[in-house]
Amino acid sequence: MATVKIWTDAEAEADPRVKAVFDDIRATRKTDFVNNVWRALASQPAVLETTWAQVKAVMARESALDPLTKELIYMAVSVANGCSYCAHSHTASARAKGMTEAQYQDFLAVIGLASQTNALVTALQVPVDPEFEV
Repeated sequence: MATVKIWTDAEAEADPRVKAVFDDIRATRKTDFVNNVWRALASQPAVLETTWAQVKAVMARESALDPLTKELIYMAVSVANGCSYCAHSHTASARAKGMTEAQYQDFLAVIGLASQTNALVTALQVPVDPEFEV
């Protein structure tokens, strides 16, 4: 259960700052859907504006990383941080950007392996090889 109000479209329409961000989300993503994270942030319009600007600057612009790769990275960090909401929403985004079931299964295998070996190396306190330090 949310700890803050989840704004409706009618409530967003009544606040010019929130409406502007919701309209930009819809335009940028080419959809009518505004997901709950933005609706939860609407109670703090300045945080909503700043967070959307950051997400848009990184995730929605052309860059050296293709959109699917960005989503996969976001998914991995979300899993590592234990953010179920972000893991789910970015998995849906990755699928919309073309992630196949085979890619998803490989992705999950890599996350599982990295989690296991990270824990082992951390427990063993293995020193970093000088060749790996940049």
